Amino acid sequence: MRLFMLLYTLAATAMAGTGVIVVLTLGMVGVTPILVAAALGAGLALPVAWLLTRELG
Repeated sequence: MRLFMLLYTLAATAMAGTGVIVVLTLGMVGVTPILVAAALGAGLALPVAWLLTRELG
């Protein structure tokens, strides 16, 4: 569980940041698109962290 939380923290930060950068690059500068992109990135990081944990653990 500890490895999962560490990997989730790293993956969520990277994926949420990528989502925000994509949204801003597309010219969507409102609060709602930025928050949605960050939430989607954090949500998509859950299965990524789980798969990484399974492979490494």
